[in-house]
Amino acid sequence: MKTDFKTIDENHKKNELFSTKNAKSRILILAIFACCIFINGQSGPDFTILADKAFQKLYQNPDDCISYSQSLLISDQNTEHKIILQNIISQAYAMKGDYVQSVNASAQKDDTEKDRDISYFMQLFGEYNLADQYQNLDLYNQSQKIISSLLSDTKLLKNESPKSKITIAKLYQLQAINSAIIRNYSTAFDNLNKSDQYIDFHNEENRMIGFENKIFRASYLMRQNKYNDAKILLDQVIINLEKESHQPFLSALAYENLSRYYFLTENYKTAIDKLEKGLLEIENLPYNNLKSKIYESLAKTYFALHNDTKYHEYNKLYLEIKSKLDSNQKEGIRYIVKLVETYQNNNLEFQRQNQSKKLWLLIVVLISSITSLIIYFLIEKRRNKDLKKQVYFFEKQKKRERPIPIATYHKEKQEKIIIDRTAEKDSNKISKEKEIEILQKLNDWEQSDRYLNKSMSLSTLSAQMGVNTKYLSEVINNSKGKNFNGYINELRINHIAHLLKTDPAFLHYKVSYLAEFSGFSSHSAFTTVFKSVTGMSPNSYIQEITKNKMS
Repeated sequence: MKTDFKTIDENHKKNELFSTKNAKSRILILAIFACCIFINGQSGPDFTILADKAFQKLYQNPDDCISYSQSLLISDQNTEHKIILQNIISQAYAMKGDYVQSVNASAQKDDTEKDRDISYFMQLFGEYNLADQYQNLDLYNQSQKIISSLLSDTKLLKNESPKSKITIAKLYQLQAINSAIIRNYSTAFDNLNKSDQYIDFHNEENRMIGFENKIFRASYLMRQNKYNDAKILLDQVIINLEKESHQPFLSALAYENLSRYYFLTENYKTAIDKLEKGLLEIENLPYNNLKSKIYESLAKTYFALHNDTKYHEYNKLYLEIKSKLDSNQKEGIRYIVKLVETYQNNNLEFQRQNQSKKLWLLIVVLISSITSLIIYFLIEKRRNKDLKKQVYFFEKQKKRERPIPIATYHKEKQEKIIIDRTAEKDSNKISKEKEIEILQKLNDWEQSDRYLNKSMSLSTLSAQMGVNTKYLSEVINNSKGKNFNGYINELRINHIAHLLKTDPAFLHYKVSYLAEFSGFSSHSAFTTVFKSVTGMSPNSYIQEITKNKMS
């Protein structure tokens, strides 16, 4: 017995030791687990996963979707996340047929963000929201205009971000529905194909949109009397949905569309079977829009079977739910119109505040544009003027190389005098004979190189010719079309230009030497006069002459 007690005592001690170690191990594990929870709590799960779960709930139970999304909305301060969640909530209300709440959820704005710059994606998603609301309210034209404007943006279509791509897929899906409403089925199919191109099936949202596209495609095929093609597509959708997690909305939608095939082929009993399967999927869920379609289809099918009892039963259900939906839709339209008006009024003040800024910006742009055009025009005008001067100058250079006979020269000078003189007679003016005499002396003087003298002036030339200064000035002004300074400077430029063209040695001289040689007091004065006479700078002229000689 002692041995037994001893054994028991030893076992008891071992158990206590094991329990102590086990407790310590449990405490360590709990500490690690708590640490993990703390770390996860700090970082939080990825929003894309949470949003995807919210979108999945949209097709399982709109009430659950609203509760779940609102709980995320309260804790998330990211503006882009909020606008995505608000859209999901808005769609959930629309599926229930509560259009006022749908518009309200979509239109909610974060006041703390209203004065900040919004991202490109937020602008895109905001426009998508509005187009979605218009379509929910059967305002298809307004929806179509918004979507057409968005899809014309090449920047959007080239955007590779997942959130933008799925939004583009939804836009094309909405546009397909808009096209089908006006029976433009070819465009509807084209838009569904484009929508599929932006779906990658990497998450639930992509898969749901993909299933919807297939169901819509089958519906449009039936409207084109392609019943068998539609049936094959719908059968595939139903088989694939059975493999997915429970998706009551999509299953009911697929069955409702498949029932039309059997109705149109006059297999009414099978049509009812498919409708009842669809109704069973959503009977306890608030998908009132889809329920309305199923009730209507059941009433029509039972009417075709002459089952008056069932017809009246489902027709009553249809009319009740349809009446509520129509009333809600009218309220929704009034509400969205009111919201748009309020939004416009709220933006009036903002527009007024920014109008001045935009106006000034516009004025600055206009002034800059006009200034640029004026500068360009002046540059072009000056360039054309220079080109004309160049052409005229080179023509004169050619004539200089071919001496004009004296008789012809006198005849030209006399004709010029006759043309330039005014019809009025003035006793104080120089006589015709005296003018011819002065012109002859000027011609002789031009053949010399005395005009290259720096000290040459009007009074000096007048003394050398023995001519009255006033008469000489008058003849130069009338016959040459310029004053004495312009006349002598042109002679100097023509002379040095001729030397540059005929004597290669001058091409190697500096411009400052050419200026001094020509009788100019400075390099700058020579350059200015040279360009005014020839239409180009001395260096440009030298380059042109050199190039011509090399060619």
